[in-house]
Amino acid sequence: MNKKINWDALGITASLACAIHCALLPLFFTSLPILGVNVIENTYFEIIMVVLAFAVGTYSLYHGFKKHHHTLLPFIVFSVGFVFLILKLFFVQYENWLLIPGVLGIVLAHIINYKSCQVHNHAHKEDCNH
Repeated sequence: MNKKINWDALGITASLACAIHCALLPLFFTSLPILGVNVIENTYFEIIMVVLAFAVGTYSLYHGFKKHHHTLLPFIVFSVGFVFLILKLFFVQYENWLLIPGVLGIVLAHIINYKSCQVHNHAHKEDCNH
């Protein structure tokens, strides 16, 4: 019963959860501030989601890079997407404009990483020691 965690799938899920939170939650919970609950513009939740996306994404992409495909393309796409997420935290007035390319970049990086891992399965370079 040895189960492996698919970090790319987890990263895609975390990114999509962030997008759903940011895009759809305001539609459903617009009355919560009347009750004293503020989940729509909760800075701490936003930061936790960004840190979670970074941690899962970095680990997943590093694992794919080191153990399978040795290509930097997923890191580059992830970095561009992640820059948009960071900018979203500082430029709140452009939140939706920055969120969409940020999430798409992160999800695309995980998809590229996943497909590269499947194609290469276990590619080695001359400096590979595993």
